[in-house]
Amino acid sequence: MGLIQAAVGSIGGALADQWKDFYTVPDGLSPTAALFAAVPRGTNAGRGSNTKGSSNIITNGSKIVVPEGYGLLLMQDGAITGFASEAGGYEWNSNDLQSQSIFAGGGLMDSLVRQSWERFKFGGQPGAQQAAFFVSLKELPNNRFGTQSEIYWDDGYLNAQVGAITRGSYTLKIADPILFVKSFVPASYLQPGPVFDFTDLDNAAAGQLFNEVVSSLAPAFSHYTNDPDKRNRITRIQQDSLGFAKSLSEAVESAYQWKSGRGLAIISTAIVSIEYDANTKALLQTVQRADALLGARGNSNLQASVAAGLQAAGENGGANGILGVGMAAGVAGIGGLQQPVAPAPAAAPAADDPVAKLTKAKQMLDAGLITQADYDTLKAKVLGL
Repeated sequence: MGLIQAAVGSIGGALADQWKDFYTVPDGLSPTAALFAAVPRGTNAGRGSNTKGSSNIITNGSKIVVPEGYGLLLMQDGAITGFASEAGGYEWNSNDLQSQSIFAGGGLMDSLVRQSWERFKFGGQPGAQQAAFFVSLKELPNNRFGTQSEIYWDDGYLNAQVGAITRGSYTLKIADPILFVKSFVPASYLQPGPVFDFTDLDNAAAGQLFNEVVSSLAPAFSHYTNDPDKRNRITRIQQDSLGFAKSLSEAVESAYQWKSGRGLAIISTAIVSIEYDANTKALLQTVQRADALLGARGNSNLQASVAAGLQAAGENGGANGILGVGMAAGVAGIGGLQQPVAPAPAAAPAADDPVAKLTKAKQMLDAGLITQADYDTLKAKVLGL
């Protein structure tokens, strides 16, 4: 029983002209449609002669056209009796008990689908009528996520808990159509007419996925920022759509078994915005200033700061201001100004100067005397993070 592969690659008008009655996808289909009933093509489409068939009920000998990017599912009484993901023409023949029922196209799709087929395959002689559905095998875009309040995670680079409001979108793919239909799609969509669309606000099943993604954002952010391969930078996340998609996919799989239990996978993400809370913003500014004072760039920044101080003191402090700047210039190693006779206040010991500590540590890191982990630990300690 099942499908007979009639003409692989022969899709469209040429194949339709050869058959009196055939089924395919409906017109005007949304690019985000995930599951929908097959529709017959008769004289209303300018071809064929059968105009009395039901929307998704096929009979023995029916011809079905599977376009690229879609899979065909045949069902009877809630049980899957056939599947094809290879584009081409097929014939449903319930009298041929030896005809194949699975055409998965090889690769990962073939492996996943055949596993599900063995779990759910129909074990008896099919009846006279079969229901035909198409399932999208493409990346389904425009699946949105967002938080109304801050989510918090432990950030490896900042060495602290940070919080943010975020929003964006992701693409979704049905990796195992058989598992998806049997384990997740509500029965109300397994009939003519309704279209299962993940972006449909009235689709309660899709709404559940949205809630699960939102609740998985915090562990996904934590996983991403604590991954050494990402160099622990949250600022990289908006440019790394595939990297964060992997972290998000692993988070939802761990909590909700999307792939193993529903046949779904997140492919890519697009983070539109990340709005950090006040504490996180202040922490980021502190760390950025510390990073700016390291190495050759730090020397340039320090010299620019002293020069700005000279100008400000000269403009606002008069003679006293110039004398004060002279003391600062002497400490900074800038000549040209006389030091006052009175001894200047003792400078803080170099050992207690955080900039000196970090500068020395960076030099040791560049020389290979310490590891990046040693440097990060010292930086966190010096900055009081």
